Amino acid sequence: MRRKILSLLLAVAMVFSLAVTAHAEETEEKTMDGQIVILHTNDVHGAIAGYAKVAALKDAYEAKGAYVLLMDAGDFIQGDPTVSVSEGATAVELMNMAGYDVVSMGNHEFDYGYENMKTLAATAEFPIVDANVLYNGKVAFEDNVVFTAPDGTKIGVFGLDTPETATKAHPAKIQGVTFLAEDKLFDCAKKQVAALEAEGCDYIVCLGHLGIDDESTGNRSIDLLKKVSGIDVFIDGHSHSTLGEVTAAAEAAGITGTAVTSTGTKLENVGVVTINGESISATVTALADLTAEDADIAARAAAIQKEIDDDYGTVFAKTEVALNGEKDPGNRTEETNLGDLICDALVWGAKKNGETVDAAVTNGGGIRASIAAGNITKKDINTVLPFGNTLGIVKVTGAELLEALEASTYCTPAAIGGFPQVSGIEFTVDTTVAYDQGDLYPGSTYYGPKSIQRVTIETVGGKAFDPKATYSIATNDFMAAGGDTYYAFAAASVNYDLGIPMDEVVMDYITTELKGVVTAEAYGEPAGRITVELPFENPFADVAETSAYYDGILWAVEEGITTGRTETTFVPGENCTEANILTFLWRANGEPAAETTENPFGEAVSADAYYYKAALWAFEKKMIDETFVPNTACTRAQAVYFMWMAAGSPDDAAAASFTDVAADADYAAAVNWAVAQEVTKGTGDGTTFSPENVCTRGQIVTFLYRADSTAEEAAA
Repeated sequence: MRRKILSLLLAVAMVFSLAVTAHAEETEEKTMDGQIVILHTNDVHGAIAGYAKVAALKDAYEAKGAYVLLMDAGDFIQGDPTVSVSEGATAVELMNMAGYDVVSMGNHEFDYGYENMKTLAATAEFPIVDANVLYNGKVAFEDNVVFTAPDGTKIGVFGLDTPETATKAHPAKIQGVTFLAEDKLFDCAKKQVAALEAEGCDYIVCLGHLGIDDESTGNRSIDLLKKVSGIDVFIDGHSHSTLGEVTAAAEAAGITGTAVTSTGTKLENVGVVTINGESISATVTALADLTAEDADIAARAAAIQKEIDDDYGTVFAKTEVALNGEKDPGNRTEETNLGDLICDALVWGAKKNGETVDAAVTNGGGIRASIAAGNITKKDINTVLPFGNTLGIVKVTGAELLEALEASTYCTPAAIGGFPQVSGIEFTVDTTVAYDQGDLYPGSTYYGPKSIQRVTIETVGGKAFDPKATYSIATNDFMAAGGDTYYAFAAASVNYDLGIPMDEVVMDYITTELKGVVTAEAYGEPAGRITVELPFENPFADVAETSAYYDGILWAVEEGITTGRTETTFVPGENCTEANILTFLWRANGEPAAETTENPFGEAVSADAYYYKAALWAFEKKMIDETFVPNTACTRAQAVYFMWMAAGSPDDAAAASFTDVAADADYAAAVNWAVAQEVTKGTGDGTTFSPENVCTRGQIVTFLYRADSTAEEAAA
């Protein structure tokens, strides 16, 4: 093989003569003779109007004398009614017209089933290469193809599809199909490289629909390229990443020797890989910057669009608010108003068809688009729900439901297609706790939970959650069959499909139940069914992670005990008053209400003061008396005395060994207790307590944090 030099250009390419017309060979100078150009697309998802410009761009490069190959890295038959209504046939028709030379498949190529994809492959005028996709143990389509340039240069191309297809496609539609994953995927790629090298290929290209999402860890392009050498160009897909994003990921992973490229999604860009002697450069050009179009392709795409618009363009309802169909942040990371609407529709649809259900769950990855405020058409709903899924019913135990929610949020807050949108369920995901990974689910790339660590279900069907109860759940047929992370649904004791399309259920719900209007009152905001607890991030520039007060300050702010002095400063060294300390302590104890109704302090304390309720509570606990002066500086001794009194003034702790705390001091018992509770460790070398020093903001929240931690350990 030739020695290559990679030149990764991250800026958007200004492709030459972008305004040239198609078939301009006779007027163009042959300035690119001997060069190889690979034009590539990925995750087009039904953006069919762009194919006319892609074809014209190919013609333009050929007119310059380049040897041009046009490739796609998957997900071209789904995403918009213009391709989904025909189950991909219109996409293949236009790709034939555009002159694609080779493609690999994405997970969405299997949305309509393996047999449908075989039918499309028979009509395709280009090879479909996916070496890791097997049917009954043999390569289902083709594994690789070799192209030879006029000067004899050989370009070998092999394809890979994400192993996640095993759970992202409907299991019933891909029976007999397997997707090699992780080490088997890597071994497959190594064999492809070796085979193409043996054929004398000068350059090896992988069309890899793998992506760089965290959700795909173990099967990402960067995971593969760490293990597999010899690939000159890796054209990525699946994660909808830009060239800049995949290049940055590759650099961070230490990938060298391979040009990694991708174009985003929906034909936002066309990728351009130029091979000129020993140099390989990877760039993209924005489709919007291209002006030339192939007239025949443009006309056919417009005709297809018109057919859809005529059928799907009728307005049937309206929405007062924008309905959030985004991915992240959105339906794969948090509750959304569109997720609420769809799940409410599933509950309603089940009831309309004689099924009494407790709740509904649908996967966030199945929600593919947003709906802007204003009119709603059939096309809008079909674009949101393009997979043709139907309404299904599963009956699961509470424990099985809990497992499903735990598994489907295992990487939250990172996006995951299985993230549950719900109706009739209230649950919390604690992302500060690690997922306890168990065994790999059968036929899946996802692991079930060994134990339930992150998810807590509060209610189902308006009643307190019971892990032993049996719940009837409305869902979609994909999830009922174990799609995404929902193996627990596939294993349910009762599982059946009503056969009613989800998009029709949603449209009927809007027109019938909502009277044709999605109101701001009903769906202006998410309903609060899902709580995602995120790790607290330190916002304070003056609180270093190495500070002795770091944990205490973050705990106190997260618990609502105190805030920073500003959004970015906490000022841990600031001295505290007795009013400050009592307020912190009162909040740490849950802000208990005092029975006292009259102000015992006279004019010294205003009933409007921020610390007034804390002072009343402290007065009742006999921590202070009517002579309380709120702005008095609070010493360290006084601070632990207040804490000791709030704890019930226990007097059985061993004497502390501080040299500056006399055994007969008024606060000695409090200091002894504080040491026994590990509230304080002393000052300096630990032999002194410095009782007369004023207690600072950093010190008091640390005292309270340690007391809380000790109490939790004791309770456990």
